[in-house]
Amino acid sequence: MSCPICNKDSVERYKPFCSARCADVDLARWMGGRYAIPAEDPPDAEEAEQILRALEEGNDTLH
Repeated sequence: MSCPICNKDSVERYKPFCSARCADVDLARWMGGRYAIPAEDPPDAEEAEQILRALEEGNDTLH
């Protein structure tokens, strides 16, 4: 397996990275927002209110 940052061979101690430096670079990228996990957009306010009203009325047919 190669290091996802520099493509050198990974080292067991830092797997999947080759060094502490590459692991730190990866962490900095996550913390800086360069990576993102795809997610669904949250429901808009009107849709959220509709869902809450349906739940309060006991209507559980909304999915």
